[in-house]
Amino acid sequence: MTHILQALKKQMSNTMTENLGIEITALEKSRVSGKMPVDRRTIQPFGRLHGGASVAFAETLASIGGMANVDFPDEMVAGVEINANHIRSVHEGWVFGEAIPAHIGDRTQVWEVRITNEEGELVCLSRLTLANLRRR
Repeated sequence: MTHILQALKKQMSNTMTENLGIEITALEKSRVSGKMPVDRRTIQPFGRLHGGASVAFAETLASIGGMANVDFPDEMVAGVEINANHIRSVHEGWVFGEAIPAHIGDRTQVWEVRITNEEGELVCLSRLTLANLRRR
């Protein structure tokens, strides 16, 4: 897993992931954890965590988990569908995400991502479907 995380961290430079301040804190085939700040980069005009930032955070965690479950670097994953239920607002601090696979198949993967606030309360529940692809 370390080689995947190192390669991805290098590729995340100058991307939305870096711009939003997303940090990966744990990577296993069956779980990916990370955190994201709630600050000027991730809030909407009313001072709350932007739903789009939560979705970008969820997709980042699930996609990294998906990469851990394919033959990297010969294969990769791509998001096919994502949904998100925004449960609670956050005004400042950090949110924490955990992605767990619901299905790992030969062609697709489905991941559930739970995003919580610093108190451990659910902020967003998301599900992402990934396609497993061969690199050209």
